Order: sequence, then structure tokens, then C-alpha cells
Amino acid sequence: MSSSDNELSAQQSRDVAATVREELARRRISRQKLASDARISLSTLEKALGGHRPFTLATTVRLEQALGLSLRKEPHGEPASGNHGEVAADGLGAYSRRAVAWIEGTYITVRPSFGGDRAALYAYRTEIAWDTEAACLAFREGERLDAAFTQFGQVAVPNQSGHIYLVTNRHGQHRLITVSRPTITGEMYGIITTLLAGRGSLLTPIAAPIAFLPVKTVATPSFGRIAPDEPNYALYRQHLRRTVDEPFALFLPD
Repeated sequence: MSSSDNELSAQQSRDVAATVREELARRRISRQKLASDARISLSTLEKALGGHRPFTLATTVRLEQALGLSLRKEPHGEPASGNHGEVAADGLGAYSRRAVAWIEGTYITVRPSFGGDRAALYAYRTEIAWDTEAACLAFREGERLDAAFTQFGQVAVPNQSGHIYLVTNRHGQHRLITVSRPTITGEMYGIITTLLAGRGSLLTPIAAPIAFLPVKTVATPSFGRIAPDEPNYALYRQHLRRTVDEPFALFLPD
């Protein structure tokens, strides 16, 4: 295959350049950083963006992987075939399925117990997996004592903040979990912001630290309300404390 066979057409190159320039401005990143993330030379990127040379397929694919979105368009303006259902909406971070595959998995989710025993912890299961129909990561909870409050929703992974957002939206009522990107061993730490159910219809806003532990890292997982005398309490408590000790999240004093 000759180099010309691997080059995008003049119109395709202009379209790719326009999209890349827009993403650079929207995400507030430099051309140098994008070139580094895409593993191409800054000179190559500059010449292609300036229209001095066409984009090659290899360069375009690397830029797509770095940006987490499709740059190639069909004549009618839709993403190139083969990318349908593989790139999330802009409102979720415009990430590609390949770029977030490492987040998928089953997690033990640990937070403080919102019940009467303030020393107890609460643990349940969270599954994060790609939803092909919605074209994004989705999460669903399980193993909850309060099954009626089981949550599910979509996962936002914006490039700018470096954090992950698990968003529940039911008829305009939101619950938000903001966590760090996974550590080298897969844990994620952050804050849950939700509503505490009280007597009758009383609901009170509440925020607390939260930790997501890959289920494979715990020899014998336990779920539900975890009291101080139970086997996994010390381990779960250690991870929950790490959220504020390192800190992955801040809680301001009164």
C-alpha cells in the first residue's frame, strides 16, 4: 500500500483538523500534550492541522484513541461505520469504549452506614459495564439490604477533571458519586452525594466518603451492614479512611 492510499482525502483532512482544533479549545489542552498522548510528533500534528499535509489513517486513529472520540465521518456527517455505539455522548465525556475498558468490572462499594450505628459500614456490589444501546458505561448496584433504594445509571468520564461520575437521574431526582480514576490496583475513592430517607416522606441531603474495591482483591467479600466485630470491617475501614487521608476527597470542618 502506498502512502497516498493511507492518506485521508482533502475534505476528510479538513474535517478532522476542524474537529481536533475544536477539542483542543474545549478541553483546554495544548497541541504538545495531544501529540504526546497520541504518540505522534508535534511537527506532524502542526502540519496536518495547518493544512500543509493530509492526515494519514494511522495518525487519525491515534488521535481518536487519545481524544476518545471518532474523527472520521461518513458523507452524511455521522461517525464512520464501525464506531456506532462505541463512543459516548459529549455530555458524558465523549469517551470511546476502548478508552474506558479498564474501568469495567465488579466492585465492592463501601461507605459509612447511614443508620443508627455510626461505627458500622455499609457495603454492596456495583457492576460497571458498557451499555451498547446507550453507547456509554453504565452501572448497576446489587446486594443491598435496602433493595428498594438500589441505584443504576450512566457513567461520565470527562477528560478535563480526571474523575469519574456515576450519575443517577430518576425523574429529575439526582444522586451523584464522584470518584478518582482507578489506582494501579483498581480502587476508586471519592464522595457520594445523595438523600437520606427519614420518617415518612422526609428526605435530607447527605454526603459521605465512598470507596470502590475490585471484588477480586477481597478474599471473602461481605455485603450489607458491616459491624466493627466482623471479619472485613478493618479492611473496609482502611479503604474508606484512605479516601480522606491521602486525600482523594476533602470534607471541610464546621
